Amino acid sequence: MLATQNGPTTLHVLMDRLLDARRHSDALLGLVRTDSLYERPISERHRIVFYLGHLDAFDWNLLHERALGLKSSHPELDRLFAFGIDPVGGGLPVDQPSDWPSLNKVRDYVAKVRTTLDTNLSDEELGSNVQFDGVPLSTLLNVAIEHRLMHVETLAYMLHQLPFEQKLSRSNPVSDSATPPVMTRMVDVPAGAVEMGLSRGGEEFGWDNEYESHSVDVAAFSIDQFKVTNRQYAEFIAAAGYETRSLWSAEDWDWKAARGISHPVFWKRAGHRWLYRTMFEELPLPPDWPVYLSQAEASAYARWVGKLLPTEAEWQRAACGLLHDPGEPDLPESLPANSRNDSLDVADGNPEPVNASAQSQTRFGVRGMFGNGWEWTSSVFNPFPGFKPFPFYRGYSADFFDGKHFVMKGGSPLTAECMLRPTFRNWFQPHYQYVYAGFRCVSR
Repeated sequence: MLATQNGPTTLHVLMDRLLDARRHSDALLGLVRTDSLYERPISERHRIVFYLGHLDAFDWNLLHERALGLKSSHPELDRLFAFGIDPVGGGLPVDQPSDWPSLNKVRDYVAKVRTTLDTNLSDEELGSNVQFDGVPLSTLLNVAIEHRLMHVETLAYMLHQLPFEQKLSRSNPVSDSATPPVMTRMVDVPAGAVEMGLSRGGEEFGWDNEYESHSVDVAAFSIDQFKVTNRQYAEFIAAAGYETRSLWSAEDWDWKAARGISHPVFWKRAGHRWLYRTMFEELPLPPDWPVYLSQAEASAYARWVGKLLPTEAEWQRAACGLLHDPGEPDLPESLPANSRNDSLDVADGNPEPVNASAQSQTRFGVRGMFGNGWEWTSSVFNPFPGFKPFPFYRGYSADFFDGKHFVMKGGSPLTAECMLRPTFRNWFQPHYQYVYAGFRCVSR
């Protein structure tokens, strides 16, 4: 639950959540063998060692001077670990392992940052309602917590691509519980209004791109009851979907051809069958799991079946149902019951069959919209009316309002529970294959 009250009690709750988030990120980075921490599993991203320092450098840069009035003792490391990389324009980083500090230096920096922040944040005179340039400390701490938890997921799909032998072996349980066959069908969503975003001044934390709350009228449409499965996508591949130029936009076709892409990045062909790459092993392709892929690949499949990807507003409408009263946003019928997302254990972070959880059904009959894979939309990531960047993190959203990123909704098995909220907006470029994202189609 998000903390919604002010005062010392809330500060203690937020600090407990920050410590818990650290445990998750430490456990994840602890999966990498020490001699592999300078590897780069995804060519567009930093080496793993960067993230070892980045998470705490972010917290320090956010809090040390603004909230605590502290001076930095390692400004060069504060700058080095400040910002990650978004793969824009095809340019790839060219740094070498020797360009980075030693592990001992990075770990010493992290330990000192944590000790200094924790000591100062335990000051009994501090309260979560204390303002810094008009920003409550509770907001800054929520930013630190969710930023770290976002990286637990983005690091997971980076480590997913790391060779198995460079990770410490872990059990990778795959559920063998029987589920009924997936009966693919579409459900109708009537025309109506949907409330997008959060109201400024409310008690719930949200990122800058989640504001301002506004109503959108959505025309009637039909949407897949379930996410598209690996089985369905295999039919697209068998029907030469990757070789049929008419199914791809010109830009997507050029990207696919230049990279030699012929299947989702999590798949591997083995003779006449497909294997699926989990974090720690390869296994026969689970047919009823949601397919994880890029937005470009999802769009091509949608064209093949004569459908479209939903807009962000359509997805929100399908997830949230009808408005009870004018101006009062509805919430999903339920978020996933007994969610796995509270543990964020990568050894149990595989998706489930798309029809595994009947508890996640919305009132329109749409299933599995939260926690089993992000869902691509056709909506370019743009600001909502009334958008204002966080004054302490102006580039978080605004740097990506460039027409090159698309909104994703819903969350994956490794998305923290606090971000499984209907208003949360994720975004990536359409050619990025590595994220835990699937899709469903609509007809209008």
